[in-house]
Amino acid sequence: MNDGLVDAFRHDAWAMRELLLVCQALSDEQMQATVAGTYGSIIDTLRHVVTAESRYCARVMTDEDVRVEAGPSIAALLEQAAALAERWERYLTTPVDAERTITIAWPDGTRYEVPDGVHIAQALHHGNEHRAHVCTILTSIGVPAPSLGVWDYAEAAGRTRPTTR
Repeated sequence: MNDGLVDAFRHDAWAMRELLLVCQALSDEQMQATVAGTYGSIIDTLRHVVTAESRYCARVMTDEDVRVEAGPSIAALLEQAAALAERWERYLTTPVDAERTITIAWPDGTRYEVPDGVHIAQALHHGNEHRAHVCTILTSIGVPAPSLGVWDYAEAAGRTRPTTR
């Protein structure tokens, strides 16, 4: 049940952890680096991803529009990202009703009914987009960016293997 979503969310969690581990070695100055066209500094972007994804997860699990504040350090973000991965795993053990809707308020105060399927798509898309921003910043400051693609995850997780035929 939800098999395709399991790999999608495991990739998301793996990619976030890999990026956080690379960023753990950065100096405070490097963590403040940014590049035009990206969300913000490395640390602000990482906090934003964890905070937003926690909110998306809370919405599909509890019908609440929860605000989660991301920790100040990479170590705290690693802990929060691991806890978030466990929450998604728990969520995916039950049937997903992609059409179930909850009402959320946009920043301008407008209220929208949003199906769970949209929250799920947003969680996955949002993480990928902002991890790419951080990778762009990393390469701009001379730090090799990790390979975070789905094929990289599949190989690291043993979800693909060479064949002799």
